[in-house]
Amino acid sequence: MPKEMVGEFSEDEKDGLYRAIYTRRDIRSQFIDEPVPEAVLSRVLHAAHYAPSVGFMQPWNFILVKDRHKRALVHDAFKRANAEAKLLFSEDKRAQYSGFKLEGIMEAPLNICITCDKERFGPVVIGRTAQPIMDIFSSVCAVQNLWLAARAEGLGVGWVSIVKTEEIREVLSLPGKILPIAYLCVGYVSHFPEKPELESAGWLPRLPLEELVYSESWGEQCKTSWPELHTAIASEKKFVKK
Repeated sequence: MPKEMVGEFSEDEKDGLYRAIYTRRDIRSQFIDEPVPEAVLSRVLHAAHYAPSVGFMQPWNFILVKDRHKRALVHDAFKRANAEAKLLFSEDKRAQYSGFKLEGIMEAPLNICITCDKERFGPVVIGRTAQPIMDIFSSVCAVQNLWLAARAEGLGVGWVSIVKTEEIREVLSLPGKILPIAYLCVGYVSHFPEKPELESAGWLPRLPLEELVYSESWGEQCKTSWPELHTAIASEKKFVKK
């Protein structure tokens, strides 16, 4: 039996973390009319603020949007972008795409836009000198922290990506240096779907992890170069929800 390592969580704590990860869903249709208490929202925002960031620059801001007029403007922007997106799919996929509800902008009690300030703490940031895009990735880490904390609190989150950046910028009066990273719908839900909705609908399958893990170089399958890990990955079903 492996020895306990420094800082290792208890089994119950691990179960809670993995449950949040594996039952997190992109929520669109299940929001209910119930406000998010300030204490809960504060905890979720604190979790987002404790995300890792390149050079500790903490490039994020969180714009909370409750105003229904502003949300209606974002919803209109979504409808325009969605109409364009539908035409990009093949005819056999277009009808199915049209049947998906891909946002909960007006149904959720709260919308949150997470942004990235690329100039925070100046032009030179530790860790961003060779890869300038790392500040954007940092803001995405804040999104994930928020999403998992929200799931633990019983809140659903839906990421609305079918909307043009410039329209979000205009509605929220963002300065030119500020990038909108994620427009999120947040609120309590009637239920969390057992599987991601696009998976349940057969839009795309979940890929087997054992086919996605390489060893040492691209394309080098663990099945041949690290068979023990391949076996462990293929047999791990404890937290996977059917």
